[in-house]
Amino acid sequence: MAHALLGYDGPCKDIHGHSYKLSVTVSGKPVTTINSTVLGMVIDFSILKEIVGKSVLEHFDHSLVLNKESSKHMAVNFAGISGKVLLVDYQPTCENLLLDFVERIEKNLPSSTSLHHLKLRETATSYAEWFLKDN
Repeated sequence: MAHALLGYDGPCKDIHGHSYKLSVTVSGKPVTTINSTVLGMVIDFSILKEIVGKSVLEHFDHSLVLNKESSKHMAVNFAGISGKVLLVDYQPTCENLLLDFVERIEKNLPSSTSLHHLKLRETATSYAEWFLKDN
């Protein structure tokens, strides 16, 4: 995914990309129904992967994410950019992207499962984390 930070005074003001890595941790009680195909699981990982894929990856993977005000301030012709351009209501920092992802994932989880922790790595040494206990 690529992004640019509106009004920033460093190199991130220009469009650039990252190979983001998202880690998702959920909590809940493992299923105890003896005949259940998901016995002992809080959620089947394939279901969690599908939720994250549809909620986050389908929208953000291989996209350019910009604050919607960027079109007024950047010398970019959005019509000339091929591919996905997402204009969002926030500054697309790692921290704000993570909050968006939390909201998107939370509303699609089964009621028996809740988000516990998300970590979004922008680079190998730069990341943002979200913990349920802090919110």
